[in-house]
Amino acid sequence: MEITGTPVRDRSVLKLVVTEPALMLGAGRALMLQVAHPKVAQGVADHSDFRDKPLPRLFGTLDFLTIVALGTDEEADRIGTVVRQVHDRITGPGYSGNDPELQVWVNATLIDAALYVYEEILGSPSGDVAEEYVRQAAMVADVLGCPAGIQPADLASFRAYLDQMIASLEVSGTGREVARAVLSARKPWFLRPALSLNRFITTGLLPEPLRAQFGLKWSPGRDRLLWSLLRTGAFFYLLIPGRLRRSPQHLAIRRSRRRVARRAGAH
Repeated sequence: MEITGTPVRDRSVLKLVVTEPALMLGAGRALMLQVAHPKVAQGVADHSDFRDKPLPRLFGTLDFLTIVALGTDEEADRIGTVVRQVHDRITGPGYSGNDPELQVWVNATLIDAALYVYEEILGSPSGDVAEEYVRQAAMVADVLGCPAGIQPADLASFRAYLDQMIASLEVSGTGREVARAVLSARKPWFLRPALSLNRFITTGLLPEPLRAQFGLKWSPGRDRLLWSLLRTGAFFYLLIPGRLRRSPQHLAIRRSRRRVARRAGAH
């Protein structure tokens, strides 16, 4: 059953960016940045079957983001409550799923991945769009109960926070194990060509310090090939008018609602 209601506060830029299909190019980058944090990696390892099903976390995160960005007040609050309840059970030595520090980091990886694709790959202007996106995307962590005032308040502080985190993170052995499972996923079998391409793109889009810590091989030749493919693809992609290439909001939210309902039924 679909839920109707009053839309959440201004989300115009959030919707503009979230409905851009090309954002999927940055999904692997976001996930790898998340598990580069030792506490996140340990939580994933202890409380998920990532070895057999490495992709559900990614799709679950995307569905959560879609519903918060495109859904109603009631839907955002409801899914936030569900996720908080799940996070209540994610605890272990030194970590908690409801740790505000981890909530800020996970949300920052999603913001970073979106802006990276939007600016670096699609070559779209940043400025006011990036500034407003950081402001509006903060509501994603707000919905999870993240305390007010601890997220970066503007684009400059967000960039500084991200740089500081990337420079300070030390990838754990568990983080490398989770990363291998994600990048080497072979199920479902019919997606193997796409998963191989995703592995190539994700490896190339990682910040070099973290790529090295994950033990991922890269080279100048691979880098040139990747960016040649990305820039060529972006050129033709942007020839399609935005209103045609962006996912229709009603279809995107409907798909996410169905997947969330199926997962809730399964549990």
